[in-house]
Amino acid sequence: MASSTYFVQECPTCGRNLQVRVEYLGKEVVCQHCDGNFEACDPASSSYPPSESGIALLRRAEELLGAEAGPPQRPR
Repeated sequence: MASSTYFVQECPTCGRNLQVRVEYLGKEVVCQHCDGNFEACDPASSSYPPSESGIALLRRAEELLGAEAGPPQRPR
């Protein structure tokens, strides 16, 4: 009996780490926790996370918020 090979990918909807079969790379999969749909892709690749992923959006928001958070200002 052949065993499957898995990789770990974060669900872009709920943020849980999921074990995804390698056979599903590039295909639409469903999170078993939140029923969110997303494309299975290798987290080690340069195209991760996909641009439509919530993870990419959250990372960009953190970048923007970090850029605005300059030194604290003292009240006058």
